[in-house]
Amino acid sequence: MSKIAIVQAPPALLDRAATLEIATRYVDQAAAQGAQLVVFPEAYVAGYPSWIWRLRPGGDWDLSERLHARLLEQSVDLRRGDLAALCEAARRNRVTVLCGINERDSDLGRTTVYNSYLVIGADGEILNRHRKLMPTNPERMVWGFGDGSGLNVVDTPCGRVGTLICWENYMPLARYALYAQGIEIYFAPTYDSGDDWIESLRHIAREARCWVVGSGNLLRGSDMRVDEAGMTDIFADADEWVNPGDSVVVAPGGELIAGPLRREQGLLFAEIDLARVGAARRSLDIVGHYSRPDIFQLTVDRQPQSPVHFR
Repeated sequence: MSKIAIVQAPPALLDRAATLEIATRYVDQAAAQGAQLVVFPEAYVAGYPSWIWRLRPGGDWDLSERLHARLLEQSVDLRRGDLAALCEAARRNRVTVLCGINERDSDLGRTTVYNSYLVIGADGEILNRHRKLMPTNPERMVWGFGDGSGLNVVDTPCGRVGTLICWENYMPLARYALYAQGIEIYFAPTYDSGDDWIESLRHIAREARCWVVGSGNLLRGSDMRVDEAGMTDIFADADEWVNPGDSVVVAPGGELIAGPLRREQGLLFAEIDLARVGAARRSLDIVGHYSRPDIFQLTVDRQPQSPVHFR
């Protein structure tokens, strides 16, 4: 049995250092309560750009550019060691940490931002970085497209873990790419919420016969009011629930074990028993005895892609 903790708390929007202070405190708190794995939501450092769903096309161009400039400045450059504090918290507490970031690709001076999700080992080393393959709708004005190099399942003391971000979880072949690697705990950090989303996670648990962990963003209007002219107009109601969170833990087969944690800040704990994975797959193992590799095949290109090529 392993104990996991989902952190459902707002970040300090567009402030990387302050968000990392919040994150490290939660890692310390979760570890003190016995957690061996700590989970954060999509784009936690330094915040999901919720404004993209409210800006008027063309009409709010100036505000959009100002906000994106700040997002770029506060994004995480892994080459520069911007995530050192969180890695150190994982190492200090001997826990595995999963966290979403706005990641800046600084290679050759590029300024593309990716929606990335990291698995940080208990030694503080990054075990996997997955960049969101397909940003959803207006997200494409913020984030670049990821590649298959991060579609990996990795071993942790709590089990074999893998991640798809938000609506990537509606991509059947992406899910299968993780299933085929023997995933035991499937993480779905997201900006989505509500009963329909939770039912999607329950379907994945029924399909893959693994544990599914949904880590949701928790945001109120007051959390979005950074000091940029125009933001109070977009988020006029400080008490509005921009996102209610809805973090959940689902057992193999679809049973809700913990959550949903709705409109509430804090830690959501759950006990993970990996023996339930094998038992659930006795009747349905879609990459094992229930598969038909003689009929179906999936090829995944895991080579990192670069937009710049030299001859």
